[in-house]
Amino acid sequence: MLLAQELGVNTRRMHTGEGMNEPRPAVVTVMGHVDHGKTSLLDALRQTSVAAKEAGGITQHIGAFVVEMPSGASITFLDTPGHAAFSAMRARGAAVTDIVVLVVAADDGVMPQTLEAMSHAKAANVPIVVAINKCDKSGADPERVRIQLGSEGLLLEDMGGDVQVVEISAVAKSGLDKLEEALLLQAEMMDLKARIDGPAQAFVVEARVDRGRGPLATAIVKYGTLVSGQHIVVGAEWGRIRSLRDTAGNITQSAKPAMPIEIEGLRGLPMAGDDVVVVDSEERARMLSQGRKKKQEKDRLRKIDEGMAEELEIKEETPERVEMPIIVKADVQGSVQAVTDALRSLNSAQVFSRRDLMSYFFLQLASHNMTLCSF
Repeated sequence: MLLAQELGVNTRRMHTGEGMNEPRPAVVTVMGHVDHGKTSLLDALRQTSVAAKEAGGITQHIGAFVVEMPSGASITFLDTPGHAAFSAMRARGAAVTDIVVLVVAADDGVMPQTLEAMSHAKAANVPIVVAINKCDKSGADPERVRIQLGSEGLLLEDMGGDVQVVEISAVAKSGLDKLEEALLLQAEMMDLKARIDGPAQAFVVEARVDRGRGPLATAIVKYGTLVSGQHIVVGAEWGRIRSLRDTAGNITQSAKPAMPIEIEGLRGLPMAGDDVVVVDSEERARMLSQGRKKKQEKDRLRKIDEGMAEELEIKEETPERVEMPIIVKADVQGSVQAVTDALRSLNSAQVFSRRDLMSYFFLQLASHNMTLCSF
């Protein structure tokens, strides 16, 4: 793997063996246009979880949670900062999502970010389940939403296609059981299975620094079993797993496929989409981490060179160009990444007034379902 990285080739550690036919829960990402009810739906789904009621609540900062139903079946939901994080993770090879729930407001209809979510799901080759939200509001017209989605090329079951549609209200908590049934049916048709035995392969969905516990990474296990005490390399960081916590904040000794887990014991903070590699010694973990950091530094210097060349070209065209340095600070890595991506989109020769700049920036934040705390 180190040799391949020196040559600029991306590698992934694989494990062959028995146990590939064990069924696993589906991993679901909820997407949709701003203010169509994505956050309300996730909050409502959290409250339907049997495990959440028994444990007394879900840990607020963990970027995923599990809904366990009375039947014993379970679904893992990812709580990402927005479409940018979904596409960034997919670009980094973190193919953790099995199903996308597309949330569309019944009183608003298909909007630009609805189409963006459809595009991301199709590019990732992930099946879509449509949740028509806010059906309890006056002016709600689910039929109009169906027609709009059909005109955009989404083949719904009502129109002879294979995309399931469920009418819900996240605020009134109606239709959630039908949505969960639709997701279980989709997962059953996909026949999701994974290897349970052997070293784990996992991907980071969120990371943050806790003052008392240090760097923490929320990961979804794809294959194998992640065990407390193992030496791991996560992206370019390494460490020894000091503890594993489930979505209820309880310490556990192991994590199986499709299980979201919070990892404590890393030496540094990884990025969303980084892979988790289990190694057999601290020495090997340190070697692999150093190799990855060298590659990251080479990539960073190359991007700086490319950026400087592009900047010189822009300065030649606009000699009076003014730069505004901005420090981005957030509680989790995914939010930082989404905000910086929004800021980079402002990099142009166009002159903005302060009011226009702030309006554009707030619009970008809203599109990622975030608000500004200070500026």
